[in-house]
Amino acid sequence: MIGLSSYAGVMESLMNSAEEQQPSSPLFNSWSKKGIKESSKNQKPKLAGGFVLVHAGAGYHSESKAKEYKHVCKRACQRAVDRLKAGALAVEAVAAALVELEDSPFTNAGMGSNLNLSGEIECDASIMDGKSLHYGAVGAISGIKNPVLVANRLLSEAQKGKLSAGRIPPCFLVGRGAHDWAVSHGIPPCPSEKMATKFSLSAYKRNKRKMELAEKMDTGHNQTKKRRQSSENENGSGCLDTVGAVVVDLEGNVAAAVSSGGLAMKHPGRVGQAAHYGCGCWAENACNMNPYSTAVSTSGCGEHLIRTMLARECSAAMQSEDAHQALLEAMQNKFISSPFLASEDRVLGGVIVLRCCRCVEAPPSQNIQGILVEFLWSHTTESMCVGYMSAQDSKAKTHISRLPPGTVPGQCLAIEGGVCRLMSVVE
Repeated sequence: MIGLSSYAGVMESLMNSAEEQQPSSPLFNSWSKKGIKESSKNQKPKLAGGFVLVHAGAGYHSESKAKEYKHVCKRACQRAVDRLKAGALAVEAVAAALVELEDSPFTNAGMGSNLNLSGEIECDASIMDGKSLHYGAVGAISGIKNPVLVANRLLSEAQKGKLSAGRIPPCFLVGRGAHDWAVSHGIPPCPSEKMATKFSLSAYKRNKRKMELAEKMDTGHNQTKKRRQSSENENGSGCLDTVGAVVVDLEGNVAAAVSSGGLAMKHPGRVGQAAHYGCGCWAENACNMNPYSTAVSTSGCGEHLIRTMLARECSAAMQSEDAHQALLEAMQNKFISSPFLASEDRVLGGVIVLRCCRCVEAPPSQNIQGILVEFLWSHTTESMCVGYMSAQDSKAKTHISRLPPGTVPGQCLAIEGGVCRLMSVVE
């Protein structure tokens, strides 16, 4: 595998390029200010702004479908910003972004998800609120159009406290139990056949033929080897398109969410990283021990992300002074070179990361409050599609990040990002 110095070189070249083109670079949001007035005894800014960063998966995004991937990221950003402008907290806005991503037939989440070996759709999703530190998740759930809504409802129900007879409310449900709980809490069911698209059905038929052919080729050791190679090809970087989002509101609260249809041709009942605590997403407001609020959402091979708990690892790394360097080292040391994945030839995954803090260079006027937001994405897959937007922007910016030419997916990484300042005025 390539050494850390090589990765640092990649990062520096990306940052230098961005710095040279900062006025027009798509990777750097302009510094923006917006006056928000509210009369209150505590002089708190009105909840009517914030920032969102979304991803449409780390995998492979062909040029022919680039427009569709970027368009769905723009819509997801706009949906989240609309909620923020309406006064919603970060956790509500991040859920809204995920619904938009799940509803797109071009993403592997909700509508149009990958089919499993039995030709059925089973989805995973989770959401975390950095303010309360509550988390909700569903795994291998069928017949629900927007799994993130179930995860979000689990989170909100848990915040209400214990159930009757002192029972602890669930935060993670799977399979039929998750489906029945969702319906009993007012989330409408959706027949699985309506969630499949022409693309997902044709992909299932193609994958099934390939698997049947591979099983006929050899027996014994050779057969096992062929099966493994076939699985690697089908579950390679082209299929790892989990979706996710991270959000910060003007109060500085952060939230993260993730949703996935899982690997193509997965075994029924398999649950990927999108549902696992600390693996699919992580959000944590700043506190005495942590100077920064952080939010992370991951994408990639679920088994790799579960065994490394990458979301939580990246969040912890973001407490370092240099965000770019911290994420670079986390992806290298905690993921690509992780001892937990020593037997893997290719370690496939990607993250979007947001961290923020109150601006230290505050103007003399005491009625102006600001939040400095740093946002980054990194991936070891061939590409990763992202979009981002602040409440002051007229439209979202999108970008398909790709590995540098000549590099090997799963053995090297790309890292990019930008900064944004959110300002508010109180009286």
